[in-house]
Amino acid sequence: MISDTEIKSKGVQILATHLGDVEMERFIALIQREPFDYTKWHQEIDDNISLEELSRRAMSLRNKSS
Repeated sequence: MISDTEIKSKGVQILATHLGDVEMERFIALIQREPFDYTKWHQEIDDNISLEELSRRAMSLRNKSS
């Protein structure tokens, strides 16, 4: 099992690679600021969708829970 520090570091690296630095920071801020059930959201996504579609679906789910 890897440490919490390693998980955070790898997560930030992955987000930065796929979203870029600015969107990565926005994503982290959104997660911290708003109630978000990652497990429920993750179960509803399709592994073959584009990043843009994934983002659209995440925003839609967030708006439904507001």
